Amino acid sequence: MENPMFIRDAVKEDLPTIVDIYNSTIESRMVTADLQPVSVSDREPWFFNHSPGFRPLWVAEIDGEICAWVSFEKFYGRPAYNQTAEISIYIHPHYRGKGIGKELVQRAINECPKLKIKTLLAFIFGHNEPSLKLFERFGFTQMALLPRVALLDQDERDLVILGLRIEE
Repeated sequence: MENPMFIRDAVKEDLPTIVDIYNSTIESRMVTADLQPVSVSDREPWFFNHSPGFRPLWVAEIDGEICAWVSFEKFYGRPAYNQTAEISIYIHPHYRGKGIGKELVQRAINECPKLKIKTLLAFIFGHNEPSLKLFERFGFTQMALLPRVALLDQDERDLVILGLRIEE
């Protein structure tokens, strides 16, 4: 990466760009189970479920342009699971393949102790080899395999749940 990347908490004004980046992945059928683009208003409740000190939503910028975002989400929504979070990373098409994903995964892992996260999970389609390799590179291992649970067009797809135990 030529220019440095700056990571900050997302603000509501970032939501249209966050949604655009998300929607850019739908057609590939590799990253999300959404089959049609979502709207900014569709994503507002999701946006407001994030909080900087518990389950943050970050945007990454290069030269003032949002190039990616990272979401930490509650796992299963019950208090006993508060030490576990799901991570999602989405990268703008122009910035894919430039090492941004590696930098964002490392930053997320580094921040887990501050966020009181002891287990970090990634839900990834079994055919999304680039994402599987990215997380495995950081020590994530398969915790679950849900065979053929998603129907993407006419193809049944597996969901792999990778996890990493965070040791302080």
